[in-house]
Amino acid sequence: MPPRWRIAFLAAAFVSLAGGVAGGLARLSPLEVAPTAIALHGALMVSAFLGSVIGLERAAALERLWVYAAPLAASLGGAALLAGFVRPGLALLVVSAALLLAANLVVLKRHASLETATLAAGAAAWLAGNAALFHGLNASAWWIVFFALTIGAERLELSRYLKRGAAARGSFAALVLGLLVTPLSERAMGVVLVALALWLFRFDLARITVRQRGLPRYVAWCLLAGYFWLAVGGALAAAGAARDAALHAVFVGFVFSMVFGHAPIILPAVLRTAFAYHPVLYAPLALLHASLALRVAGVVAPGAWGNAGAIALFIVTAATLTLGPRIGRATRPRLDRRQGEDRACR
Repeated sequence: MPPRWRIAFLAAAFVSLAGGVAGGLARLSPLEVAPTAIALHGALMVSAFLGSVIGLERAAALERLWVYAAPLAASLGGAALLAGFVRPGLALLVVSAALLLAANLVVLKRHASLETATLAAGAAAWLAGNAALFHGLNASAWWIVFFALTIGAERLELSRYLKRGAAARGSFAALVLGLLVTPLSERAMGVVLVALALWLFRFDLARITVRQRGLPRYVAWCLLAGYFWLAVGGALAAAGAARDAALHAVFVGFVFSMVFGHAPIILPAVLRTAFAYHPVLYAPLALLHASLALRVAGVVAPGAWGNAGAIALFIVTAATLTLGPRIGRATRPRLDRRQGEDRACR
């Protein structure tokens, strides 16, 4: 699929992101937004936006046209929810998760490994969460498992260059099984999330690349900060305290920190363009974690607005660093021709 069409997929996903962020803020501030954006804030952020982005990355990697139906269904589901068509929207989110699971099963069949099996298990957890929501049940625990397994599998794959013993991989497999059986007990799941955070701190490549410079160091800080919030969210869940803080520690602190860190790697692969790293990327990252710390500490509304500002600032920054060089290359030949014509006229 041409990169310009993938940009259209991203733009469609951002509609759900905008609606989800607005809905979340409207829970704390007097904003005029669609009622479904408030009631289904989580579904818009998790399944319609992040599910679409993850599905797009998988489709770009597999290069099979049918896989693009996963991000398409997620974005259409988000649009339907915002338009007030709740049941069709939730059904589309179920379809999206089922398609992502099918795509991950294709990868598992091609190359059976702990990493690909974990990716498939994560997609199955997303499907379980979306199906639960469709039937009026709470989906947050299954969504947490989806992100924990998907990110954990990606980090296990990207850190394959580190030498690990059988005990490290065996403990990771045990954590995967633990996450799959604990969603019905948030306290038990919290314990497993803390253990996963500690595993990632110990075995992830980020503990080495954080000592480098430029983009590798930035990505490492995103990852390590995310693991910190995963541990915080898990600890709060295990203690049965501050459920809102626990959820946002995971979904904002862990998941969006991963988004900030992986975007400079994934966007060039998906859009077939370069990503011009710049230290300005640390600005939205710092704002994200500082505002989340406020929210977890109980200063909820200012923290939520800071989270929203950090996400918006990152999107603008990433778009500038990704699309700016392409626009420059596209306009440079025209400028060169005009300069040549001016010299000829003189």
